[in-house]
Amino acid sequence: MSVSPRKLNTFLILKLPSAYLCGVRTQSMDDKTCVVSVKHKWINQNPFNSMFWAVQGMAAELSTGALVMHKIRNSGKRISMLVANNKATFTKKATGRITFTCNQGLDIDEAIAKAIETKEGQTLWLSSAGINSAGIQVSEFHFEWTLKVK
Repeated sequence: MSVSPRKLNTFLILKLPSAYLCGVRTQSMDDKTCVVSVKHKWINQNPFNSMFWAVQGMAAELSTGALVMHKIRNSGKRISMLVANNKATFTKKATGRITFTCNQGLDIDEAIAKAIETKEGQTLWLSSAGINSAGIQVSEFHFEWTLKVK
């Protein structure tokens, strides 16, 4: 069974309802890239009339994590995944539709191959930049993912 944007959005309803209610949606995914977007609304705003940082974090994490899930599924192995660390930078007020893109599919392939080969846990940093509808970066998130063959 493959991981698709539709299946990920259904997963959000069932397992991460707060992300779904805040408007986080997977737009597209292939072997190299995952794109997730969220629109600034009343339910996901902060007191300064912009998108709450945690909502941006949910969308950014999903763009990296969904790609990791997709790659694990394609490997055919049982591999655990967990965020060990994260960092974020906010450069502009997040209003309108914000799109988060992770395009490090090849890095994930390498980490999974090394985890399978060495039978040791691997870590890798994946990033996701939040871009508004005007093409301006509003935030950037970095997640340290750990991968371990079960």
